[in-house]
Amino acid sequence: MTIESPSGIAVVETGPVSGREDASYVDWPAIFAGIVFASAVSLVLISFGSAIGLNFVDFNARDGAPTVLIGIAAASWFLWVQISSFMAGGYLTGRLRRRHFDASEDESDMRDGAHGLLVWGGALIVGAVLAVGGIGAFANAAGNAAATATIAASNMAEGEADMADPNAYFIDTLFRANNPVDPGVARDEAGRIFAQAALGDGTLAAEDRTYLANVVTANTGLTPDEAQARVDQVAANVEAARQEAIEAARIARNTAIIAAFLLAASSLISAIGAYWAAQKGGNHRDHNSVFSDVFRRF
Repeated sequence: MTIESPSGIAVVETGPVSGREDASYVDWPAIFAGIVFASAVSLVLISFGSAIGLNFVDFNARDGAPTVLIGIAAASWFLWVQISSFMAGGYLTGRLRRRHFDASEDESDMRDGAHGLLVWGGALIVGAVLAVGGIGAFANAAGNAAATATIAASNMAEGEADMADPNAYFIDTLFRANNPVDPGVARDEAGRIFAQAALGDGTLAAEDRTYLANVVTANTGLTPDEAQARVDQVAANVEAARQEAIEAARIARNTAIIAAFLLAASSLISAIGAYWAAQKGGNHRDHNSVFSDVFRRF
């Protein structure tokens, strides 16, 4: 409103500053929309990739593709899904963000990009919450594989059930005979001997090997040579199982390390993608671009 003063000088009276300009520069509704959209895109693409992967599983088929190639393909797909979903969420947020016109074009681009980073951070938190159960299960599996080589000692120390003892089958083979003597006490002692060997390098001591051969002879009626051969065979079987458990634990550990590095690298790349896509969405918003113009403006 303009009021003429007595001196003839025009005085301009401005209205109150709008509530929009007083509001925070962070547009949370647009950020939440981007997080929901990014999560939905990721879920759809991961489901699609899982369907393709399961389509190649055939239990009646011969040996398929090498595990390394399958891992590379799965990691590449996950990387593409993560980056593309964050970029989609960032673009939507930049497009929906309400711009404050008190900033230059460069400042507006920076604010758009910051909103893309908030979408990235929020979606990562949501994904971490949803995946924490799966990660915990994977960690437990790795820990169980590492403990397999030494669990026999603790299982048999208190006389637990044979099914909890990974050496139970191998010990049973020591006392197979047509007319067996009650081998209960002998089996328990043999189990402790194998458990003690597993705590070390897996090798039976010479005196333990001789003692086991004598016990097998007494309980099965085998000749000393046959009993010694059976002890050697069972000892070799136990050591092979122990080495397999150690190798499984090593592979699980290395896989977890590689997966962690890949996840960190892909997350950083996704942050860059979300920042850039949000800026691009803001530019399209400012220029009133329609979908038919999106790809021509790159």
